[in-house]
Amino acid sequence: MAFAHIKLEVGEQLATLTLCREPLNVLNIAMMKEVNQALDSLAGRPLKALLIKAEGKAFSAGVDVGEHLGDQVKEMIAAFHGIFRRLDALGLITVASVQGAALGGGCELAAYCDLVVASEKAKLGQPEILVGVFPPIAALTFPRQIGYKKALELIVTGEVISAQEALRIGLVNQVVPPAELEQATQALLAKLTALSGLVLKLTKKALVGGLMDDKKRGLEYIEQVYLDEVMQTQDAEEGLRAFLDKRKPVWRES
Repeated sequence: MAFAHIKLEVGEQLATLTLCREPLNVLNIAMMKEVNQALDSLAGRPLKALLIKAEGKAFSAGVDVGEHLGDQVKEMIAAFHGIFRRLDALGLITVASVQGAALGGGCELAAYCDLVVASEKAKLGQPEILVGVFPPIAALTFPRQIGYKKALELIVTGEVISAQEALRIGLVNQVVPPAELEQATQALLAKLTALSGLVLKLTKKALVGGLMDDKKRGLEYIEQVYLDEVMQTQDAEEGLRAFLDKRKPVWRES
């Protein structure tokens, strides 16, 4: 399967999905559809883990801001959230290897993975609030991962944090020097691939089920708020256009 913006390598036990839309791996609709096609192709394969990594200086600077506007936003949300729905459906242990900035949708993609290995140079954050919107996937998952108060703080301030701070609050699992990122990632994957693939899947299923939360209904509710309420405001339109115009937004609504 040939792709323009990603690479997919599938071995006997491990699949590797690489973002390769350099320099910043900004996720546009075309790229996200490729990710979804790649994930669809993994369904039913006897794999133990999925590695998601990126080429270039950034893991991903997020979803294309221009594709949040007008009629494109619904297609964008469907493509972006389709990635996470497919990751859930696969049931594989997912590992993110984060070499640089993971911002916005890029942070959501990395943090959604079960295990995250990050370079000391990596930075993570959800700056969407600064352009008048919020990150739906982070709104769904961050409270579960790092607790409500810290999740709300990161999302409503738009703060970008260091890899070490992300480790401290539980957003990533391991932080290593840049030169050791590949080695540390492969060492973690070796631990996973030495185990029973079926038991790994069932263990993940048990932990997710043990949270006693309905993520499917939660995401549907968050999508409704995002598309039918936030994206209908003047401030969302103003914030997104101000970002594209490289100017400071002028908020109109209180």
